[in-house]
Amino acid sequence: MSETTDNTTQTSQLTGAGIGQGIALGHVLRMSDPLPEPDTTPSTRTPDEEKARVAQAVATVAADLRERAGRVSGTAADVLEAQSMMAEDSSLADDVASRIDGGTTAERAVFEGFGVFRDMLIGLGGYMGERATDLDDVAQRVIAALEGRPAPGVPESDEPYILVARDLAPADTALLDLTKVLGLVTREGGPTSHTAILAREKAIVAIVGVAGADALAAGTEVILDAGAGTVTVAPTSAQSEDARRRIAEREAALAGGLEPGALADGTPIPLLANLGSAEGAQKAVEAGAEGVGLFRTEFLFLDARMAPTVEQQREQYVKLLQAFPGKKVVVRVLDAGADKPLEFLNDAHEDNPALGLRGLRALRANEDILREQLTALAEADAQTEADLWVMAPMVATVEETRYFVRLATEFGLKTVGVMVEVPSAALLADRILAEAAFASIGTNDLTQYTMAADRLLGSVAGFQDPWHPAVLRLVGEVGAAGAAHGKPVGICGEAAADPLLAVVLVGLGATTLSMSPAALADVRLSLTRYTLDQARALAEAALAADGAAEAREAVRTTAAGFAHPPA
Repeated sequence: MSETTDNTTQTSQLTGAGIGQGIALGHVLRMSDPLPEPDTTPSTRTPDEEKARVAQAVATVAADLRERAGRVSGTAADVLEAQSMMAEDSSLADDVASRIDGGTTAERAVFEGFGVFRDMLIGLGGYMGERATDLDDVAQRVIAALEGRPAPGVPESDEPYILVARDLAPADTALLDLTKVLGLVTREGGPTSHTAILAREKAIVAIVGVAGADALAAGTEVILDAGAGTVTVAPTSAQSEDARRRIAEREAALAGGLEPGALADGTPIPLLANLGSAEGAQKAVEAGAEGVGLFRTEFLFLDARMAPTVEQQREQYVKLLQAFPGKKVVVRVLDAGADKPLEFLNDAHEDNPALGLRGLRALRANEDILREQLTALAEADAQTEADLWVMAPMVATVEETRYFVRLATEFGLKTVGVMVEVPSAALLADRILAEAAFASIGTNDLTQYTMAADRLLGSVAGFQDPWHPAVLRLVGEVGAAGAAHGKPVGICGEAAADPLLAVVLVGLGATTLSMSPAALADVRLSLTRYTLDQARALAEAALAADGAAEAREAVRTTAAGFAHPPA
């Protein structure tokens, strides 16, 4: 932490992972502390009375979470629905009941029972390990309901604020009052944590993983610079004034319109939206999306005991395609397995599911499900005027590429491609793109597999950084193959939502960028600051670095030497 002094005011700076390129200036509002651990005093109620209290509290919490889920959409809604299901989990209920039968109070039984399951999730690692934080939040809410006190959460404030927290529960992030919250600082979390993802969706200026966040006192003025990943504590009057100027300039630039994405020299870089359901289509259009670069079809299949029918699928695909007449819509066929097991597809236990039967592998093992999905997509395509593209997830070999392209073409689908998420596919991109019409790079998984770091495991979050030169070199391999074959290469992972990294990805050969609709404005603005030659120079600077942090710094330094560096 660096420190400078201005008269009697001490200014210090903390660092973390910035989300986007925004700047915020305001005073700290701290999240309330977690509830204290319930004491171990034996219950004075009967077991049946305590169990009834738990049942009522759980029902109240689950209903509240579902109500919150109904007020939002996308990832936020999915996470809140999952939390409501956690609250009513039958195994948890049985564990809590057995503790109550032993004479424990309802509060203590919930604390201990949820704690055992929390430790179990952490032990499982991966996606399940990341859910431990969500389970903690549910436990706190149930205990608060039992004690008749408000659940821990965001305090009320009449004034705008910078929210500082250890981490932010999905239930709180989803319903933040965007007229009050100026920015967000968390001690924990990484660029792909739920907090970061939801902050991107809501276009909140955020810096996560800030080691010194616990020391930020309520009421302290701070400046958040997401692009630099810094939190300036107790800024000088000159620093505050400079921040206000930069905020005003950025707001003016972002209000400039919804023009198609393009570099400063006019090179078109279409900006597309990542969508998880057809309901988000209108917001994407309003945000200036030029089409859809990734439509995740999992929402039709998750939480279902049987695969949806062709008719049910077609209805949703038609709804999506009708929102983008004449525009490109890239649909990813079902990507299940690993962290998204489905009873009717592959629910067998796997010791390492991230490397198991997932994505296209799972669909090949259940080809009737794939054929039904392709049928529904072809029928929806015939009824609408959008430019439908279809791609397969988790393609690792040329043979898998040929299989999917042949099958999808049999159903009359015209533009068939693959996702590049596995290093083998990137290294063989020249051969894969000889077979496929396009490639779309999923940077989240590509980073995970390149760095051997589970993208949902907090203990290795530091490795999960798409700025790493090893990841960027693989992106460059795909970009070069696309250029050689004259075929488009898109980016649909979280990396595309990073305004400066997006320019680097273009310099590596990406021809389109797809992201959460909330990120479109920042990325559109960033592209206008660089020519194609400059983007390539930034890419070269990143590739020459030894690590992710060094690559990020090298690009910023190189960009600062251009005539129009980023604000």
